Amino acid sequence: MTDWSSLVVPGVRDIEPLDVEATVAAVRALGRREQSAKLDWNENLFGPLPGVLDAVAQELANASLYPIALYDEFRTEVASHIGTDAARVVPAHGMQSLIGTVASAFLRPGDNVVVPAVTFYLYRLVCAARGAVVHTVPMHGYELDLQALLAKADEVHAKVVWICDPNNPTATVLAASEWDAFVDALPEGCVAVVDEAYADFLPPETRQRREGDVEEGRRVVLLRSFSKLYGLAGLRLGYAVVDVPVARALAVLEEPFNVNAPALAAGIASLRATEAAAARRREVAAARELLVQGLRDAGAEPLPSDVGFVLARVDVDDVALTRELGNDGVLVRSGTELGLTGHVRIAVAPPAVVERVMSALDRALRALRG
Repeated sequence: MTDWSSLVVPGVRDIEPLDVEATVAAVRALGRREQSAKLDWNENLFGPLPGVLDAVAQELANASLYPIALYDEFRTEVASHIGTDAARVVPAHGMQSLIGTVASAFLRPGDNVVVPAVTFYLYRLVCAARGAVVHTVPMHGYELDLQALLAKADEVHAKVVWICDPNNPTATVLAASEWDAFVDALPEGCVAVVDEAYADFLPPETRQRREGDVEEGRRVVLLRSFSKLYGLAGLRLGYAVVDVPVARALAVLEEPFNVNAPALAAGIASLRATEAAAARRREVAAARELLVQGLRDAGAEPLPSDVGFVLARVDVDDVALTRELGNDGVLVRSGTELGLTGHVRIAVAPPAVVERVMSALDRALRALRG
């Protein structure tokens, strides 16, 4: 018998994989219920923007062809939408693919990386899998402690600092002034990789324009996703905005035309639907207010949020609470899984779903309070 474990790269061998089987089992259980709500993975239950699925359907006729022209069209559309050059845009098969590609481009075994203690789990995993040494920095309350991240990066001569803004799972948003100071103070040879998966939920007038940092040659790698506001998680589409030499390196690692044609068509259609996107942003904000009020009425303490999910403190065991809700056909994320014991994270959903979830939450909390 072959000892496969001895052949696997140690960095990968030592990582605990995400419990996909438990998630699959939970989804299957929901599928057997007439009334159910899956709000644990921050998916957009409002669906894609109007007209986007029509664009996907039309592109299926070209399924036998590589998406060469569409790939270029997507880059051009993104560049026009955000005001940069298409040469700086690198399409990718979702945010997870981007994170892995960036790690492969910048990290070698033994390199140091810095991550906040409470943020998206994948940064740690992809870096450790590539043999990097991951240094975790405590939070400042629920917020990223940029000064502590800088101090640790300088201490260990880090190659990469990972930033999620707005941060998942806390929903906190960095101020423009603190971000500028952070980038200016990055240690020599260190790159800030910024995950902006949730930034599309922010009002355009308050959102930071980090593509300007890239234009100015600052050591910033910008990652964006169509999974959240645009509701395309199932199509796995994202892109990086980087300096041109970095774009060439990422393109080598991503391989030519690695994004499927329907996803590219959906991305182009989403970016062109500017009025529908603005309306969706308002729709999500209104539903989020219902969710926040419902949490308060149930005795939970929702934290401020301008994105597609809400983190809330609860006065019961959060693991038991998520289990109780699951038995009632409602999936939310346990804070313990995210490094925030005593909290739950709930995705924003249409009003009818919010009402269903709040009813289940009220019953669950009453049962656990005994």
